[in-house]
Amino acid sequence: MSHRTVAILAFDDMEVLDFAGPYEVFNVAGELGEGNPFSVFSVGVGDGPVTGRGGFTVLPTYSLSDAPIPDLVVVPGGAGSRALTKDDEVLAWVRDRAAEVELLMSVCTGALVLGAAGLLARRSATTHHDAYDELAAISPSTKVIRGQRFVRSSDNILTSGGVSAGVDLALHVVQLLAGQETRDRTVAEMEWMWQS
Repeated sequence: MSHRTVAILAFDDMEVLDFAGPYEVFNVAGELGEGNPFSVFSVGVGDGPVTGRGGFTVLPTYSLSDAPIPDLVVVPGGAGSRALTKDDEVLAWVRDRAAEVELLMSVCTGALVLGAAGLLARRSATTHHDAYDELAAISPSTKVIRGQRFVRSSDNILTSGGVSAGVDLALHVVQLLAGQETRDRTVAEMEWMWQS
């Protein structure tokens, strides 16, 4: 089984579970899966620590300028994602990664960043239920899917609904890439109760 690196974007005012949920899933799956299928690192917007919702602080492993190219990328959401939709450096980084990685995933309003980067044009996508109209405004040709936990937007782009939906998306990706047994071990370790 292949080992895959997972980069999770970290930025000010990100939603805590959007970041920490997928981080936990891929980290646990990496520890419990045969052959250590995943390792996770964070990529910070700006220099130094970032502060998410409620004062949650992350010291990113890398910055946008020095992060190695991963196999998978997760773009969380949260109030800070709105500023990222106007940040040319972030949008270029996301576009570049989309062309290089196996999978690009967004959680919650992280889809707004993908939309602003032009990656959801003429594709289906979802986001937090309070941001459906924002996504439609940022990417008018996107078919916004309401009420679905996660959506495959293209061969290598997946978008999820709000907050805890990122855990479900990450578990789905674990199953796709590392198999049902690794997913089941991860769910058991995390005591995650979502039923598919």
